[in-house]
Amino acid sequence: MKRAIYPGTFDPITNGHLDIISRAKTIFDEVIIAIASSSEKSPFFTIQERMEMVNIATSDLKNIRVSAFDSLLVEYAKQTNISVLIRGLRAISDFEYELQMSYANESLDKTIDTVFFMPKLENAFVSSTVVREIIKYNGDITHLVPKEVEIFIKKIKCI
Repeated sequence: MKRAIYPGTFDPITNGHLDIISRAKTIFDEVIIAIASSSEKSPFFTIQERMEMVNIATSDLKNIRVSAFDSLLVEYAKQTNISVLIRGLRAISDFEYELQMSYANESLDKTIDTVFFMPKLENAFVSSTVVREIIKYNGDITHLVPKEVEIFIKKIKCI
């Protein structure tokens, strides 16, 4: 069984993330969406809210597992016995950062490989940062997140 980890903060999950997940599912038998606690980043949503949003967004997808972790990614990968990481690339700046992270992960564990996916053009500009900024000012996020996630966000953030 080919398995991979798609790590991130998913603060919140976006249509861009779902695009990457759907592409990864065509290659891997199981994709674990690993949500980093990332307390140093001061996430907008709690880890429980982020897990719930990811579960809501992927509820109709088979062979997706949602998990949280609070360790080095390579340690989490060892715990799950998975050596393939999935990352998304939207722009050159993403590539530079992701390349550094890929090399850092490999330096910690030589068995780790990273597979990069580019989102479809309509999702190329979508990021959790953009979504959070729009939420902060009560803007319209309907085109950036799954409908069920938008409903969840409106319920918990009262927007």
